[in-house]
Amino acid sequence: MIDFDGLSQAFCRQTVLCVGDLMLDEFVYGEISRISPEAPAPVIAVQRSETNVGGAGNVARNIAALGARCVFVGLAGEDEAGGRLRATLSRETLIEPLLISDPARPTTRKVRFVSEHFSTHMLRADWETPAPASGAVEQALIDAILPQLPRADIVLLSDYAKGVLTARVIRTVIDAARGLGKRVIVDPKSANFGIYRGATLLTPNRKEFADATRSRADDQASIAAAAREVMRLANCEALLVTQSEHGMTLVPGEGEVIHVPAHTVKVRDVTGAGDTVVATLAVSLAAGADWETALRTASAAAAVAVGKSGTAIVTLAELRRNILPPASLAAEEKIARSADDLDARLSAWRDQGLRIGFTNGCFDILHPGHVKVLTGARATCDRLIVGLNSDASVARLKGEGRPIQNERARAEVLAALEAVDLVVIFEEDTPLKLIERTGPNVLVKGGDYSLEQVVGQEFVTARGGEVVLIDILHGFSTTSLVKRAGGRA
Repeated sequence: MIDFDGLSQAFCRQTVLCVGDLMLDEFVYGEISRISPEAPAPVIAVQRSETNVGGAGNVARNIAALGARCVFVGLAGEDEAGGRLRATLSRETLIEPLLISDPARPTTRKVRFVSEHFSTHMLRADWETPAPASGAVEQALIDAILPQLPRADIVLLSDYAKGVLTARVIRTVIDAARGLGKRVIVDPKSANFGIYRGATLLTPNRKEFADATRSRADDQASIAAAAREVMRLANCEALLVTQSEHGMTLVPGEGEVIHVPAHTVKVRDVTGAGDTVVATLAVSLAAGADWETALRTASAAAAVAVGKSGTAIVTLAELRRNILPPASLAAEEKIARSADDLDARLSAWRDQGLRIGFTNGCFDILHPGHVKVLTGARATCDRLIVGLNSDASVARLKGEGRPIQNERARAEVLAALEAVDLVVIFEEDTPLKLIERTGPNVLVKGGDYSLEQVVGQEFVTARGGEVVLIDILHGFSTTSLVKRAGGRA
């Protein structure tokens, strides 16, 4: 099992020098219902659009999202897209952007047209000049990179073949890094892996690896055989082949081949997932992880990334929740910190197509009756939210002497249950506002209620949801327990 707490604490002490091709990713979402009368082409009815930092810039943002510092060196044109990228990166507190201006080329920009309903990419339009940087720009890149090497814990070259990582830049950076004892990870684009000679780790995807080695690369044995030859040519310590739903296979120079299967998740969008993988690998290795731990951490991060739409980053909290089993999660991870925190989690769950359940109560003294209802509630959904009455709310409802335990203590006890995915404290006497904000697919209460008595049932059923009543365990109630203990009812 990964010691994620120890690993994540080390993340924030690392600095990654990332060099690569910066681009602007735009996503236009809509639906196609007709063919243009002007030409045999589909017409997309645009509903919304998003703009993100893409390419190596997305690698840098993923590094920062994990809590590490990233010094990022790249190119941008002197155009509107370049201005947007500079402004966005300047707002990232953990990214130190060192962008070289190249007035002779446009900033790489990619616009994707996506079917909102089917999450299908219909068309992509690119604005770019994928030629190698000119001699002067090339030298400016090298001059920006070399002074940063001594402060870097690891170096990451993110090659999208857009002109930043010329043969000279690659050679200069790898040689200088090796001279300082720095490890270098390369996410390659060139089929000639020899130009990355001396790198610590190469991370091609399956197609890139197959093209470079002229191999089938369809199983671990064929990957390992072809990788050994490449590693001799490139003089690298290890080679990692990423294979989407088939996982990742690492071939080290010494030791056994390591294969990490992919997580079973609903894939929404694979855009930028490779960026997430290399960013997580770099930060993990810099933090002292061994190969297998770094791979498993990167695989977990990729699983989070593909569940999001567009070019997405994976936060440390998201990664933690995906790596650790529910019972191991710290209470604070399962207690909503704010309304925005609740909204973010709901959005992530809905993006994954998960069924959301809701129940509520005071849960002053947790007893087997509560556990039975909560366990039954979790069986009706993929994620269970528990609305918890605040201390003030319990006092109004139950009278003097209640609650027995304060709201934080009650929330932590609930959060420790595997059946509970999120606890949300609310101040009102009823959870109606919280139910309306949550918009659950299923509303659950104990069988001592009738359907008509369940707060929020009209709202939920009107939206196509359902109300479920769970048989209660007779003989258990907080009030009776308090009485038996000689306390106040």
